Amino acid sequence: MTEAEVVFETAGVSTEALASLGEGHIAYVKQIRSEDVPGLFPEAPKIAPGLKLFALHAADGTPIMLTDSREAAIANAWSNELQAVSVH
Repeated sequence: MTEAEVVFETAGVSTEALASLGEGHIAYVKQIRSEDVPGLFPEAPKIAPGLKLFALHAADGTPIMLTDSREAAIANAWSNELQAVSVH
């Protein structure tokens, strides 16, 4: 169990409940490396290593889209009526 999971469990919020927060309303943008793409987006074509990319994920962690700019990920969230937040 991660430290964050322990904090939420102690506060009475299960990991499952935490994952469902914002479902259908919130998405997050996360910077990733091109080496991480096959694990998140198995259907994506091969991408050169060493590239900085941005992934848009649903609140539950489901990958939605991949792009080379943070702005494009946020625009996609807005076009799907999702509030985008950044994750570091």
